[in-house]
Amino acid sequence: MSIVMESISYTYMRGTPFEREALADVSLTIEEGSFTALAGHTGSGKSTLVQHLNGLLQPDRGKVLVDGTDIGKKGAEAKRARRSVGMVFQYPEHQLFEETVEKDVAFGPLQLGLSAAEVEVRVKASLDFVGLPAEVYGARSPFALSGGQRRRAAIAGVLALKPRYLVLDEPTAGLDPRASDALLTRVRELHEKEGVTIVLVSHNMDDIARFANRLIVMHAGRVMIEGAPHEVFAAKEKLSAAGLRPPHIVELLDKLRAKGLDLDPAAFDAADGAARIKEALGRCGSC
Repeated sequence: MSIVMESISYTYMRGTPFEREALADVSLTIEEGSFTALAGHTGSGKSTLVQHLNGLLQPDRGKVLVDGTDIGKKGAEAKRARRSVGMVFQYPEHQLFEETVEKDVAFGPLQLGLSAAEVEVRVKASLDFVGLPAEVYGARSPFALSGGQRRRAAIAGVLALKPRYLVLDEPTAGLDPRASDALLTRVRELHEKEGVTIVLVSHNMDDIARFANRLIVMHAGRVMIEGAPHEVFAAKEKLSAAGLRPPHIVELLDKLRAKGLDLDPAAFDAADGAARIKEALGRCGSC
């Protein structure tokens, strides 16, 4: 099962002086069980693309299939398919509105017509998962939480809908490094423990290197390059053309190799990179 985009094109404000083509004949597949990152410079089309994954935007041409169902059609089957894709927008805490955290997380499941008992189970499980246990935070106002906690509470509201696919559009925007790392670690746990397929929109190549197993780079409304992160990072000219750079550790290792140090460049975090440099220096001896 998967999400398949077939020759998707989309233009904003068509027929006006402000007409702008955001997507041009995009075809790609998000495989079930993958942790896929979507990267690109501002205006590359990545946010427009993900809004097609659950029908928030309808393509001018082409179609989107979720587990084989065309989500652009009407009917119960298409509605179920759209609901299987959860969307976390940039700054999702702006969507919080209820008087308590518990009520906010419960809002979505209640709209599905679930029983009060099932809603309670989902709310508790979702808040526990994001590190905001209901017995501690449930009765608090969401507006009394810290920025990172509000972000997690908003994500819990999406998780309570039990999506099979979770799309996160720049989820760490505005967070400090510690809160950012904690949030992405939770997302990885959701992927590994619950089997949720993740689509992460990010411009942070270091985060992508650490968490994703597939990377799609967008440029000017098209897919420029896709593959395993290490394959994409090796295509430096294409990355540069898309306004992106490889992770910092990859650039450092490349510079050391250019200086003659014999090391494997395939490291994507500081700890791994440091270990490879130490190993190479040990082999090098007096150099």
